[in-house]
Amino acid sequence: MTALLTIIVIILVGIAIWQMTKIFELSQIGTSNTQIANDSDNKYNGYLMVAFLIFLYGITIFSFVKYTKTLLPEAASEHGSEYDALMLASMLVIFFVQTITQFLLHFFAYKYRGEKGKKALFYADNDRLEFIWTIIPVIVLSGLILWGLYAWTNIMDINDEDDPLTIELYAQQFSWTARYAGDDNVLGDANVRMIDIDKANVLGIDNSDPNAMDDIVVKEVHLPVGRKVNFKIRSQDVLHSAYMPHFRMQMNCVPGMVTQFSFTPTITTAEMRQKPDVIDKVNGINKLRAERAANGEDNSDPWEFDYVLLCNKICGKSHYNMQMKIIVETEEEYNKWIESQQTFGKSIAAQQ
Repeated sequence: MTALLTIIVIILVGIAIWQMTKIFELSQIGTSNTQIANDSDNKYNGYLMVAFLIFLYGITIFSFVKYTKTLLPEAASEHGSEYDALMLASMLVIFFVQTITQFLLHFFAYKYRGEKGKKALFYADNDRLEFIWTIIPVIVLSGLILWGLYAWTNIMDINDEDDPLTIELYAQQFSWTARYAGDDNVLGDANVRMIDIDKANVLGIDNSDPNAMDDIVVKEVHLPVGRKVNFKIRSQDVLHSAYMPHFRMQMNCVPGMVTQFSFTPTITTAEMRQKPDVIDKVNGINKLRAERAANGEDNSDPWEFDYVLLCNKICGKSHYNMQMKIIVETEEEYNKWIESQQTFGKSIAAQQ
């Protein structure tokens, strides 16, 4: 309540100052018109443009130095390296163009600032310049677009001949559930109309479908390293988005339809935890958590890196809770884990 009152007071003070300024302007009857800029005003504006250019470059350099460490670590999927290369190329082009254009904008604003009696020299048109600044963006953007289409085609190549592991990701406000296709690697039919909370059938799996009997429903995803995974994605209620940042994977979860995304994990969770940049990030986060715990603001449990599945759509008030742990492990570790899970058929039999 105190914060709200403080904000209201600040707003009212601002309005009062603004009104006083208007009254002062109206009281200046008979004085010169200060709305017209003179040489002195133009000179100061020119200096301010140069100062802002220096500030712009300074804050950019500071951001690179200070916040580069917060970026994602190397991609943990086969397609991730191509995705990162395309992103890097796009950002370099944007940064290069922005650096040049901002320099020209601010420098010329200073160099050609208004002076009394000085007239600007200009060309009504220049075919050569117009051709240059048209053809260069066309070539650069065409290259990026063609590269992007090629990368997208490769990333979205869902080829069942690769014998991918089939997993369903089921989104609902505000949690994820995963379903493995079992030994036959074929998911059983499911429909939201068949959801039965009393029988723990939260995915609406059709228990009359033989392919559903060996399905495995879990709240934590395990993936074998080096094997392609084909995710079938559904949503129960609203539009969600399955986002796995470390694998450079994102796909919308659309109610009433099944979307797909495939990738091959290349780095196990244990291996990623040993990466120097990941170790530095974990140490930095745990240091902050320890400081907050000392102030009574947070628990002191140390954080450990894990791959995560997030929702990248603002799907409601508890959107931030939509995350699920992903573990990438060796084939042997994965097989041991999957054998320890109960199938849907055994779960149905246990309830009868």
